[in-house]
Amino acid sequence: MDLEQTLEQVSGMTVRGGDDSDLADADVLVVAASAPLTVNTSRLVYLDANAAIVSAVGDALPAGWPGVAIVVTNPVDPLVTRFVRQTGIDRRRVLGYTLNDSLRLRSGIAHAVGVPPGSVDAWVLGEHGDTSVPIWSRVAVDGQPRVLTDDEAAEAEEYLRTWYVRHVALDSGRSSTWTSGLGLARMVSAIRDDARALWPASLVLEGEYGIDGTAVSVPVELGRGGAVRVVEWELAPAELEALHASAELVRGLAG
Repeated sequence: MDLEQTLEQVSGMTVRGGDDSDLADADVLVVAASAPLTVNTSRLVYLDANAAIVSAVGDALPAGWPGVAIVVTNPVDPLVTRFVRQTGIDRRRVLGYTLNDSLRLRSGIAHAVGVPPGSVDAWVLGEHGDTSVPIWSRVAVDGQPRVLTDDEAAEAEEYLRTWYVRHVALDSGRSSTWTSGLGLARMVSAIRDDARALWPASLVLEGEYGIDGTAVSVPVELGRGGAVRVVEWELAPAELEALHASAELVRGLAG
């Protein structure tokens, strides 16, 4: 109802309520439905309730559905893993939205080193949660590689690690709506335009980074078919070890 009124300010678009029949020829499906938000300290509290919701979406997809699914519902990594198993859709066409972790790390680094928003390039891989892996070996500021001091890294990591708890403690009844909305719009555009843009996304891996059968966030090239390519960076040994530990947690949650 709210979105419909935006059409009075822009032209050339339509907004309408739909039903399961609309999935048959959808190019992109964004799964954002969730159990009601509560005050908590981990996205994992929603696993059982949200697994039922995402499973119902999977059941509604027709056999041979050719589109790309983007799962936003948390905890995203085990839900992506289960969704691929349930539907049999090619793993490259089921992506979990995890950009926000990297955005928060970039904000934390920008605060720590005193540069404006948008100046930092930094990535978070692994689980979208407590075992996420900041990739300190690939930090850049204003396009130049930057090795952070211990104090700078500690400040940036504290910002990243405490963001979710601080946000949920506000008891606003909403998630990171604006961040995710803009990120998703750009993600869908990259798929539509076959942009081959580099993004962090949760994807079921098949041997990449030494991980198999489990979804975690990794760098991917986005294009018309979803993840056109998984990009395998050479990580520092400690980063790769942490990524494997993160994947093992997700494997246990996915069942």
